[in-house]
Order: sequence, then C-alpha cells, then structure tokens
Amino acid sequence: MIHLGKTDMRKMMSRETIDNNVACIKKQAERFVSFEGENAAIVVNNADWLLDLNYIDFMRRIGTLFSVNKMLAAECYKARLETGLTFFEMGYMLMQSYDFLYLHDKYNCKMQIGGNDQWSNIIGGVELIRKVGAEDSYGLTFKLLTTADGKKMGKTEKGALWLNPERTSPYEFYQYWRNIGDTEVEKVLRLLTFLPDEEVERLANLKDEKINEAKKVAAFEITKLIHGEEEAIKAEETAKALFEGNGNLENMPTTKLTDINISLVDALIKIEIAPSKGQARKLIEQGGITLNDEKIIDVNYTLSEMDFKEGYAIIKKGKKVYHKLEK
Repeated sequence: MIHLGKTDMRKMMSRETIDNNVACIKKQAERFVSFEGENAAIVVNNADWLLDLNYIDFMRRIGTLFSVNKMLAAECYKARLETGLTFFEMGYMLMQSYDFLYLHDKYNCKMQIGGNDQWSNIIGGVELIRKVGAEDSYGLTFKLLTTADGKKMGKTEKGALWLNPERTSPYEFYQYWRNIGDTEVEKVLRLLTFLPDEEVERLANLKDEKINEAKKVAAFEITKLIHGEEEAIKAEETAKALFEGNGNLENMPTTKLTDINISLVDALIKIEIAPSKGQARKLIEQGGITLNDEKIIDVNYTLSEMDFKEGYAIIKKGKKVYHKLEK
C-alpha cells in the first residue's frame, strides 16, 4: 500500500503471516463491531480472490479501464516519482480498486472507508464500479493521525503505537496520549473519544499547566476505548505513582530477571529501551538513564542485589519512560 509521506515500499509477507494478521485484526475489531447476531460484521481475506487471478485476463478486463496519466497525477504516486516507483507499487491501485468491485458484487458493499491517504485508491474503486455499470458506490475518508513531525502514525513507522497489548502495554499506550503536544489535544479528543462537544471545547481551551488535565482525560478515554476501563484505571494509577507520588506501581511495564547480575547495557536491551549495545552505551554516557532515581553514567555498570532492596529496581529513560525490573 502506498501512503502519503511514506518512504519505504510495502514489505512482502508470507500467506501464514497474512492469515495471522487477519485473525489478530478481527480480535481487535471485536471491541467495536459485532461478528454475531443480526447485521453481524464479516471479515474476508482478499487473498482468497486475488491469488487465483489470471494476469492476462485481469489486465484485459481491469487494466484497460485505468489511465496511467491520471494515476500519476494522484498525490500518492507523485510523491514517489523522484525516489522511484516500482510496477508493484503502481499496480496497487488496480488491486485495491478490484477489491472494492469484488466486495460490491459479492457482498453488496456500497462504501469503502479509509484514511485520507487512501483517497486516490478509494476513488479508483468507485470509478471502476461505475465503469462496469453500477452507480451505487461511495468513498469516505478521514483525517490521519500523525506523529509530531507530521508523518503518518502507522505500524511500519518508527515508534509505532500498537493496539496489541503485547506490543504496546496499556500503560505505555496511556502515556503516549498523556504526552501529546498541547496543539494536538483538541484533534485527539475529537477524533478518538466520544466526549460531548461541550466538554471537548472546555478541555481544549485550557491553558498553560491546566492543559495537562485535558491530556489526562484524553489518555484515559482512549485507553478505555482500546483496552477497557479496568486497564485504563491501572494505567492511570501507575502514572500517578510515578509522576505524582501517589498511586500504584503494580501495572508499570515489568520484566522479571532470572539473573539480576547483568550489565545495565544488557538490561536496557532486554527491556527494549535501547535497540543495541551502542545505543544503550550512548544513552548512559549522555546521562539519559537513571536507576532507582540515581543517574548512571558508567557504561560498565552491573546490576546487583543492592539495586533490588525492595525486590525491584526502576529504570528510567529521560523523564517519561519507566520500566520495572523484578528479581
């Protein structure tokens, strides 16, 4: 899939990986839509109809209905022309458009919904359906969530925020929204919560230190939506314990060590605060790591029983990233 501002080509995945992703996405979607009873949602895998396509037949039937000139005028392609646009990427619009046509004909699907980076692909499907004789297809797009530097917040981007609690814990998820920029508060509250407009207006208009109240509300509401109220309360309590001196540390991201006598460098890699030994040493040398509230600048520091006086040790990166190590 081609995204605005995206610099990497979509990675190839095996059929087994795709099937596993489908199952995981369905599990996440169950929090928002019902797959049982009347008007139940359904999940289909486009591999079921794309893998058996005959290339010549597809190009004769579908490819002849697309103008390359028109496709290259789309922003998603224009942004890639200078760095290189493969035929694989070029053909993605045809595939997504054909998906819409297939779903329209087999499941009576009338509307395709996606982020506004998918506008060209969605319109391609709408026009394809109309070219083959139907007039009842529509597209709906919405604003993208973006990172602080304006890039799409996606799973393939650096610092991705996962809905899967095994990839991003509820506490880390909560903390992400708690630490958004002041200018992002209103957008996040409007896009990702069900708070009344009047409450959004009130929170968005808070100034200076008071804007933190709005960020806490946003963090709690979004975490509750994704992980449930119980996990949102736990995340909130952990944040209070760390930053306000009251609350509960039990739900902080935690790793149990079988051997506590490991180097701080190895510990940072183990808990994924640093991706490599080089990055871990750099963090320590620059004073970015504290252990039990004491800054450690010795890259050869090794953890010991003295660091686990209360049965655990807390490592902090900067001011906002915490992790608990247990014996």
